[in-house]
Amino acid sequence: MFLYHSVSADPPSWIAPFTVCPRVFAEQLDLLADSGLEVVPLRRLIAALRGGPPLPARSAVLTFDDGFADFHSTVAPLLAARGLPATLYVTTGALGGPSWPPEHGSLLPPAPMLTWRQVRELDQFVEIGGHTRTHPQLDALRRQAVQEEVRGCKARLEDALGHRVDAFAYPHGYSSRTVRRVVDEAGWTSAAAVRYGFSSGADEPLRIARLMVRTDTCRDRFLAWAQGAGAPVAPFPERVGTKAWRGYRRLRAGIDHRHPSLPTPVR
Repeated sequence: MFLYHSVSADPPSWIAPFTVCPRVFAEQLDLLADSGLEVVPLRRLIAALRGGPPLPARSAVLTFDDGFADFHSTVAPLLAARGLPATLYVTTGALGGPSWPPEHGSLLPPAPMLTWRQVRELDQFVEIGGHTRTHPQLDALRRQAVQEEVRGCKARLEDALGHRVDAFAYPHGYSSRTVRRVVDEAGWTSAAAVRYGFSSGADEPLRIARLMVRTDTCRDRFLAWAQGAGAPVAPFPERVGTKAWRGYRRLRAGIDHRHPSLPTPVR
């Protein structure tokens, strides 16, 4: 399961380390095909995780976080040309286009974002999922604040799209048992983390492992991932460093309530 953010040749500096240029992105899509991987919709993975039909032996899922405007202008045409499905997790409070601040508030720094009109257009071709209202570090928030982020995002998306929305992704990939319980209670049927590993038929539906594709993801590393090598296979225990990092962030949140919005390397 691959995770992308922006696909752009000229991204804002804050998201640049997590951006893939369009030429490289197109090459990566072709590498998946050349490697014999079948790109399947997220719903097929979720069905398999919940006891349904198994996935093809060599399959992949494409996901995109946040809701950058380049998904409409660049990503969607490249996917459509190859007939590939994908899931787009949007931060509802960040939507609205290039204006700043966004309509409903967001912790993400300024960047060209999708408009609601574009999201409704994309809903005809890709799966739209939720990525909270403002993109906080959910595992550092109080339970009530987590509920507002998780439930508010779902309600806003379902109101805008006119149908049920089931797929969720944790900002930064961060979650905890409490956060996952809130996500489950809110009615989301799946939730994507990061974890820097391969998902599998035994993975956790509310903590699905993903591999983040970044600017510095070289061709050889991506090819290794496409061939099923170079990363652990979920499920696997939460790393000690991840627990320690969560404790530190919770301490900082209790002191100054700051929740930086840039992705970080510890999951």
